Amino acid sequence: MTDEAPEGVRLQKALANAGVASRRVIEQYIVEGRIRVNGHTVTELGRRIDPENDLIDVDGTAVQLDVSKRYVMLNKPTGVVSSMKDEKGRPDLRRFTKDYDERLYNVGRLDAETSGLLVLTNDGELAHVLAHPSFGVTKVYIAKVQGAVTAQTIARLTKGFELEDGFIKADKARLLDTSRNTSLVELTLHSGRNRIVRRMMAEVGHPVIDLVRRQFGPLHLGTLPAGKSRELTKIELGALLTLSREETPADQAPGDVQEKQ
Repeated sequence: MTDEAPEGVRLQKALANAGVASRRVIEQYIVEGRIRVNGHTVTELGRRIDPENDLIDVDGTAVQLDVSKRYVMLNKPTGVVSSMKDEKGRPDLRRFTKDYDERLYNVGRLDAETSGLLVLTNDGELAHVLAHPSFGVTKVYIAKVQGAVTAQTIARLTKGFELEDGFIKADKARLLDTSRNTSLVELTLHSGRNRIVRRMMAEVGHPVIDLVRRQFGPLHLGTLPAGKSRELTKIELGALLTLSREETPADQAPGDVQEKQ
């Protein structure tokens, strides 16, 4: 859409409707050059946009103009499968989405015995991009494992090794605690390979007893109790949208996502 196009919605109206700020404040942002449309800084107050297709960011943080989109953080408890309907009749995610009017889906997966941060949304495009293996969103896990983990083991995790499906290494690894023949290890990974944390720790001789995902991209689980959910804050949503727009895999194909930890 060109600057001269008469169609569309005024930029300040679209951003005000999205709850960014008042129109007057947004007009000041435009004058100050703090708003970009499709990567280009806008300084004219008469700019019109297509809210369905144009990408807007304020101070480098992406904005969602579609107010019908919903983004929810869930602390998935153990014993629940990451599916909206489980063929085997196991507890699924429907219990956490039934109170929302929108039809929400999970971004990626956690296996039934892994708890922690899971994003639920009706934004299918964002869900597909963030969960796609080639995108490689960073995740942080806390693993309670058998045995006393040593500095040498931590070094091996970050140096990497071969598994049956190829080479793997942690982006970061650190020992948090060791007591009574168990250890707490924090692992940062961008891999989406199936049950990768459990397989890595088993490979280094420390099988996982308990596993929690504490972070997904810019999102942190914080103090959200297991089994509880909340909507993302505007800051969290902006960070997540910004991340999803930074890079889009060229080989995206429905059905490719196979992430379980």
